Amino acid sequence: MILVILMNEEVLSLIDIYGEDLTQKEYITDPAIARDEEIKQCILTLLTPEKSALLVGKAGIGKTAIVEGIAYRIKNDNVPLALKGWSVIKINVASLIGTTNNETDTQSKLDAVIREIVAREKTILFIDETHLLVNRSGGIDFANLLKPSLDRGLIKMIGATTQEEYETYILRDRAFLRRFQKIEVSETDKPTTVKILMGTIPKLEKQIGVKINYQPFQIEKFMKFIVEMTDEYKRIYEVSSRYPDICLAIVANAFTYALYDNEKTVTTKHFYKAIVNCKSVYDDVKVKEIARFKDEFAEFIRAENVNLNDIG
Repeated sequence: MILVILMNEEVLSLIDIYGEDLTQKEYITDPAIARDEEIKQCILTLLTPEKSALLVGKAGIGKTAIVEGIAYRIKNDNVPLALKGWSVIKINVASLIGTTNNETDTQSKLDAVIREIVAREKTILFIDETHLLVNRSGGIDFANLLKPSLDRGLIKMIGATTQEEYETYILRDRAFLRRFQKIEVSETDKPTTVKILMGTIPKLEKQIGVKINYQPFQIEKFMKFIVEMTDEYKRIYEVSSRYPDICLAIVANAFTYALYDNEKTVTTKHFYKAIVNCKSVYDDVKVKEIARFKDEFAEFIRAENVNLNDIG
């Protein structure tokens, strides 16, 4: 194993510094709900000799969640025997290449990380923003450092990037691209997004420390409203967020408003606050959605005796 020796004689691996073992994370729920097909394609690619997987899709659609879903399945022994006992190591390349202005030092660090991954058995390397590896301005070409190990099957890798960055940067390096199987990741549709939101609630409850005490059909009504208010033509273009992330942010904000109010449960007023303060849809859309919220959830508002006109 390649190690970096620090000045105080402590010994740490570069993977420990810049990496995260996704198979060691605590998962409250499946992080990749409704992404079974993409996970299957990734696993089939990883089982193919001298091939690695490259997830390509718009920002905010859950590419990283798919990789976490693979790690979750490995952790729970829900993968083919050939992948049982493997680790998925996420390397923060942006942090690695941004820690110094010395190109020689940076190249040495990445080279050491590659050799450390090669020395580990049963390890899958995950690099988000894979386009950062490709030489774009006459600097270090990190992709070239990876090519020999990918060629010989010494490293199995999952990459992720957006379609725009794939076309702008990665397509220019055909030799690097040949090592990968491109896996298209599409934005989820509305019913699937609702399903993802419903499945993510236990995770939010555990992470934030407040609960939703509504019945499942009532919770689903809130989730459907949030999905409908953030559909494609209502989003602020510059935000560039898609299903499910744009909805997850609003739901998470409802939880944090409950926490801010020192309350143990998320109620209608907290969903209302999250919607009123939402920055990802146009203001004229928000005005209409606020009126629709008051109408659709009038029964909740009366039962909870809350005056939404006093809430901003």
